[in-house]
Amino acid sequence: MAATTASPTGKKNRKEENKPTTKEATRSAGGRIAVVLIRGMIDMNRPLKDALRVLRLHRKNNCVIVKDNSISRGMIKKVKDYITWGEVSPETYAELIEKRGKEFKARQTDRKQKYSYATIEFQGKKYKPYFALNPPIKGFGRKGIKVAFQVGGALGNRGEKINDLLKRMM
Repeated sequence: MAATTASPTGKKNRKEENKPTTKEATRSAGGRIAVVLIRGMIDMNRPLKDALRVLRLHRKNNCVIVKDNSISRGMIKKVKDYITWGEVSPETYAELIEKRGKEFKARQTDRKQKYSYATIEFQGKKYKPYFALNPPIKGFGRKGIKVAFQVGGALGNRGEKINDLLKRMM
């Protein structure tokens, strides 16, 4: 039988243990993360290549927009040494689709209606779910593409500064 109140020892009950924290609740409420592949995939091991394939990052300087959820965060954490990411603003997202979005003109499903292809719908049009970008103007960072962003490099979580990088790459 599950306990419904806090015990005198100060332990939380089972109902409180399963509640998401405020950070997780704001993440699941919605939001988009822009993920950019910085380094190439030569000499990369198979699980990392598979994670990048699921994220639809096949080439350097490609960008995808993913939903901010625990599954996406797990894949991002796995390939963190090859990508940079951050929360994209709605203005940058719209500009990215306008400038670099490729319209999806193929059929939406296969003949047997078994598989459907992922697309981005924006202002009534369908776009491919990835964006091919240029290398950034003024480069990625002073220390290069093998060092974390917090130390002065290019890799890792940029937070809101991903918007600046995306504008330099468009």
